Amino acid sequence: MGHLSQANFVPLNIAVLTLSDTRDFDTDKSGQFLEDSLLAAGHKLADRRIIKDDKYQIRAVLSEWIASDNVQVVITTGGTGFTERDSTPESVAVLFDKQIEGFGELFRHITFTELGTSTVQSRAIGGMANRTAIFCLPGSTGACRTGWNKILVEQLDSTHKPCNFVTHLKPVEA
Repeated sequence: MGHLSQANFVPLNIAVLTLSDTRDFDTDKSGQFLEDSLLAAGHKLADRRIIKDDKYQIRAVLSEWIASDNVQVVITTGGTGFTERDSTPESVAVLFDKQIEGFGELFRHITFTELGTSTVQSRAIGGMANRTAIFCLPGSTGACRTGWNKILVEQLDSTHKPCNFVTHLKPVEA
């Protein structure tokens, strides 16, 4: 019955990871958007970091959060394009126990209506690792807005029907 919705809203502990060689907390509009949005939805910010787009740094931070008893969801922003430095999908996918194929597919479907064929350059992915949901979004604030408002806000809401990810996540102490 893990796919069924719960009657009451369950706030989740969500970590946000910005992958950028140039942004800091003053200039990270995408990470700030995600933080503001998850808090406005009633969730808790478990952690927020900005690191360089380096596969070993990405894996180190994600592995820490995946192993943590306090982080249930991770949302990354950045590093999903085709430049030489973009390595998020390759860095993260090896950590998944299961891939959430539908996340990237739906993200690209939605962004097709906004960007047309340029959406084929989006390498947004999602997956589960140690009962932690991980969603990797592009670095633009618009892409984060699309991913949050049109997919994640509902899928991370325990009252969303017919199903959501909440019952698949590791429990945390209140």
